[in-house]
Amino acid sequence: MIGALSVVFIGCVLAAIPSNLALLLIGRGLQGVGLGLAPLAMAVARDHLTPIEARRTVAALSVTAVAGIGLGYPLTGVIAHLWGYHACFVVASVASLAVLVGGITSVPSSRHVPHKPLDIVGAVLIGIGLTLLLIALTSGSYWGWASFQTIGCAAVGLSVLVGWTFHELRTRFPLVELRLLSKPAVLTADVTGLFAGIGMFVLSSAVIRFVQTPSDTGYGLGRSAMVAGLVLVPFSLTSVFANRLLPLAERWISRSMIMPIGAMAFSGALTLFLFGRDELWVVFLLMGVAGLGIGFTFAAMPAFIVSAVPPHETGSALGVNQVARTVGGAVGSALSATVLAVYTAPGQTFPDSAGYTATAIVGIGLWTGTAILAFALSCRGSRAEKLPARLVDESIESAAAGGFAYDIASRRGQSEDSR
Repeated sequence: MIGALSVVFIGCVLAAIPSNLALLLIGRGLQGVGLGLAPLAMAVARDHLTPIEARRTVAALSVTAVAGIGLGYPLTGVIAHLWGYHACFVVASVASLAVLVGGITSVPSSRHVPHKPLDIVGAVLIGIGLTLLLIALTSGSYWGWASFQTIGCAAVGLSVLVGWTFHELRTRFPLVELRLLSKPAVLTADVTGLFAGIGMFVLSSAVIRFVQTPSDTGYGLGRSAMVAGLVLVPFSLTSVFANRLLPLAERWISRSMIMPIGAMAFSGALTLFLFGRDELWVVFLLMGVAGLGIGFTFAAMPAFIVSAVPPHETGSALGVNQVARTVGGAVGSALSATVLAVYTAPGQTFPDSAGYTATAIVGIGLWTGTAILAFALSCRGSRAEKLPARLVDESIESAAAGGFAYDIASRRGQSEDSR
């Protein structure tokens, strides 16, 4: 954890240096290491706290991770509006340094905990493969979809991912346990998570850009970056609320139907964006509805995975699902940018209004497909409802902030139980 915090701090400092695009890109890349901090914090909690304290801490970490998104975007918008975007990285540098110092002084040593070797080769291969595919997706409209660059990037990216798949199946300590995908329920849940991740970022990326589009284009709301950040606040709050509302909802609704209902709620939010995006209050409303949808969908998903795998494989299965959602988010952001680029005339900065219409239609299609997949999963049986509530609840809480931490924690828990 200390190492990851150090990398994030260095990334913030590099990104804060003005008038240097190369350092900005390098800094942003280093900051990406911070995406693994929440699972690491959960692992530390599971290793050094009692089971009851660890469960409460994990739940708190999952909530703060989601709530931080809703606070971070508007705060960044205010800072950028007042002092420029480089000031955002200065503030981030100070914040990350404070967290680093706090981690050094308060986080216990984990040397006594058995460590699983990191699959460095697997991490490099999946990073290269996904990067090449995303480059092809985002640059295809500029290069031409049939150009050598686009086809070459896509072909090489797919080839690298095929090689990564063979590597993961053969290595002793894989980054992602792909063998678990042989279980139909796990495969369906992971495909659902992938599509849900794509659909979520298709909407959020488009909404942020739409809100900041000048009104003289004939359709934009012409708001500042600060307002665009505030639009994500209801999304963050309602997603947390949905996670807490889930136990109450299950009194009237079968657990197996939560995911399809959540997916259709998000599809409803996209429908609002399709037909009623002319007013800012509508955008706030639809993002709140989207938060409920994603909250229910992601919160209910782990129960189906837990029901389909042996207890000792639960952590690995949740880790695969987390990877699917993360990859989906990256693809969704790139897909949203690609659709809007197709509707941007040469020499123009902003796309036509039809671009946002097309983005909404694509998102509705993705979420409708997600709902169908989720319903297909529920038709395979509702074994999840027969699980002990403690096991399901812990799985949901851990998956909210990252499945990999649950993998570490579950291995630790097994060793303690065996004693």
